[in-house]
This record gives sequence, structure tokens and C-alpha cells, in this order.
Amino acid sequence: MNIAQIRNHLETHDVKPSHHRIKVYQYLVENRNHPNVDMIYRELSTEIPTLSRTTIYNTLNLFVEKGLVSLITIAENEMRYDADTSLHGHFRCHRCGKIYDLRLKGSALEFENMDNFRVDESHLYFKGLCGNCLAEAGDK
Repeated sequence: MNIAQIRNHLETHDVKPSHHRIKVYQYLVENRNHPNVDMIYRELSTEIPTLSRTTIYNTLNLFVEKGLVSLITIAENEMRYDADTSLHGHFRCHRCGKIYDLRLKGSALEFENMDNFRVDESHLYFKGLCGNCLAEAGDK
């Protein structure tokens, strides 16, 4: 996404496209690393010296509220963010801490006894060792 597309995307979600908001969203779209606030701050603060962690928190909270970003709470006491709001799962490696996207096979998840419920949010998380860490450890 270029800056004009990001600006338009924010506006269509009723978000005023300030410079800081555009840069935070651009980072999320271009870096699919499921960052936390500190990761975003470290990356953007050299380019935007006036950026604060509070601004990033507020921006991310607004993005989550407007449905632009998903909040990932796969690790205890750590909030990560994902600009990919499509239905997908996440895998967190215990060893390296990386979070990977998991694409679902098929078109939908089906659960029993859900007829009388409305699902507003869903999370599909797995934890274990990623392929790289398994190879380094010599395990399978």
C-alpha cells in the first residue's frame, strides 16, 4: 500500500489520517512481524523523533476499535498487532518467540452448539516450536 492508499483506507474506517497514524499503519502493513508497541517505537522513532509510545498505544487502540488491526494476545502479558484482519490463526514459538500466520484450509470453521450465538471476535492460537527451532534442536 502506498501513502495515498493508506490515507484512503484510514478515512474509509473513520480514522483521521495523521502523519503518525499513517506511519504506524504503514509499518504494520509492510512488516508482517506481529509487532508490539516497543518494536514499532524502536523502528519509527528514528524517522519520527516526536513519536511517543503513548501515541502508538492510542493509535493501535483506535485501529483495533475501528477494525483495521487485530490484537493478538497469544503470549501472556504481551500485546501484539496484526494488520491482516482476515480469518486466520497464529503460532508462537516457545524458543525464538516469533509469531507465524496460519492459513485455514477450507472456507469456514464449524463448531457445534453455536446456533444461538453471535460471534464478534475469534482467536485461534497454537504454541510450540517452529521449524527453524526444531531443526536447531534436532527434534521432530
